[in-house]
Amino acid sequence: MIKSLFFMVGLFTLVLFASCGSNKGLQERSPAQFNQVYYSYNSDGIELTIPVASIQDERVSLDAVYFHGMKSDLNKNAEKPNLYVANFRMGSGDMVMDKDPAKEYGNKPPQMPEKSPFDIDEDEAILVFTQDDEIKYYKLTGIVEKD
Repeated sequence: MIKSLFFMVGLFTLVLFASCGSNKGLQERSPAQFNQVYYSYNSDGIELTIPVASIQDERVSLDAVYFHGMKSDLNKNAEKPNLYVANFRMGSGDMVMDKDPAKEYGNKPPQMPEKSPFDIDEDEAILVFTQDDEIKYYKLTGIVEKD
């Protein structure tokens, strides 16, 4: 009887620690208030757009994002400061192919795949941000495609 009790307690503890470890580092609270996050395809690949309703610029910095098996830096839109954009090069687009390698100089290679530190679905992304000099992660969900 006591052996089975110890076995059950041990099993419960193992399951508890295993489930906590899968989301280690993933923040529950959003670093900012976001509007609908969307992506679109362009001639170079995928452009992920993250509209921010409000953010504490002095404490939070949005740095990068994992999406569709790739990682890209986030850039603030120059015209609209509340818009962050990540570009993922997929190698589609016009490339110069010539026997003279100097003429191919301007070609951009496709972006290499980079696995996300967390499991995500097709309509999700992992946002990498810095808050109070500490790197943190937040899962963006419900990402839609726009034309």
